[in-house]
Amino acid sequence: MGTRFDKLGAVIAAIAAYACLVAPFTTFRANRIVPGEARSMLESLPLTAGWTLMAIVTAAALIALLRTPLMLRLGASLTALVALAVLIGVAGSFLTPQDNTYARVSPAHGFWLLVFAFTLLLADVLTRLALSPWARMLTLAGAATCFGLLLASGSWDSLSILREYASRADSFRTEGARHLTLALGSLAAAVIVGLPLGILCHRVDALQASVLNVLNIIQTIPSIALFGLLIAPLGWIAVHVPGAAALGIRGIGTAPAFLALFLYSLLPVVANTVVGLAGVPRAANDAARGMGMTGRQRLFRVELPLALPVILTGIRIVLVQNIGLATIAALIGGGGFGVFVFQGIGQMAMDLVLLGALPTVALAFAAAIVLDAIVELTSIRKSGVPS
Repeated sequence: MGTRFDKLGAVIAAIAAYACLVAPFTTFRANRIVPGEARSMLESLPLTAGWTLMAIVTAAALIALLRTPLMLRLGASLTALVALAVLIGVAGSFLTPQDNTYARVSPAHGFWLLVFAFTLLLADVLTRLALSPWARMLTLAGAATCFGLLLASGSWDSLSILREYASRADSFRTEGARHLTLALGSLAAAVIVGLPLGILCHRVDALQASVLNVLNIIQTIPSIALFGLLIAPLGWIAVHVPGAAALGIRGIGTAPAFLALFLYSLLPVVANTVVGLAGVPRAANDAARGMGMTGRQRLFRVELPLALPVILTGIRIVLVQNIGLATIAALIGGGGFGVFVFQGIGQMAMDLVLLGALPTVALAFAAAIVLDAIVELTSIRKSGVPS
C-alpha cells in the first residue's frame, strides 16, 4: 500500500494539514504597531470562501499525496496557488473594518506554508516535465504577468504590505532602481574586468594561482565587514583626490557598496573563465590552428564560444549573489530594497520588511531561471559545434 503514496507528496500533505488546521492564516492588528491577533482560515474569510479554500487545499494535498498523473498534479498546484492568491485579498477586505485606515491584515505563517507547499509541488511537476529553456522562460513570463494583473486589479490593496507600499510608492521605485543599478552595474564591471583577467590567467600559469588566491581571500570576508573596510579608503579619496566627491565617491553611500559587490563578483567570473577555457577540447584548437587561424581568431571564434556555458554559469552565480548582497548596502547608505528591510526591523513592522525582502527574492529567482535557460541554450549550441 505504501507504494501508492508519493514521498514528496506526503511532506506536502503534512504541511498543508498543519497550515489549515493548526497555523493561523492571517494576522489582524488594529494598527501597524500593536501585536497581532491570529485568525484561522475559516475565521479570515466569508463562510463560503473559507470552506471553498479548505476544499481546494484538501483536494490538492490528496492529489499530491497519491501517485497521480503529472498533468493532474500540475492542475492541482496551480488551482491551489491561484485560490490562495485571490482569497488572501478577500481576507484583507473581510477583516478590515469599513473606512478604517489604521487596521492591518497580514498573511500569517499558515498562508506562507501553503504557498510554499504548493509551489514545491509545482516545481516538482515542472522538473519532471523537463521543459525546454524557452518553455521555462515563457512560464516565468506568464507567472509574472498574472502577478502583475493581480496587483493591478486592486484585490490586494487591503493587505498591510500593499498599504506600506502605497505610502512609499515613490521611494520604492527609487530604491528598486538603486538595487538594480548596484546588482547589474557591479556585474557588468566584473565581466569587463574579470573576463580579460580570466583569459590572462588561463594563458599565464604563474599568474593564475596568485590571482585566484587573492580573489578567494576577498570572497571569505563577510559582506558587512567588507563594506566597513572600504569606508576609510574611499573617504580619504573623496577628501584628497580632486573631483572624486563630485563623481559620487565617498566613505558611505553607493560607492563602497558598488565596489564591494564588484570585488565579490570577480572570483566567479575569473574562475569560471579559466575553467571554461581549460575545458576547450585540444582537437578544436588543433583544427583551428591547422586552418591557419591566429591566436586571436582562435580565442574569439573557438575558445570563448565553447567556454561560454561555463562563463555564463559564473555570471549567473554573480547576479543571484549580487541581488541578495545589494540588500546589505542599505546599512552604509547605498540604498536598495534593504532600506525597507532595515526600516521594518527597526520599527518592528514585518510587512515593511517583506516589502523589501519579497522583491529581492523574486528578482533573484527570476534571474536564476533566465540565466539557467540561457546556459542550457548555449550548451545546446556548443554541442553542435564541430570539434
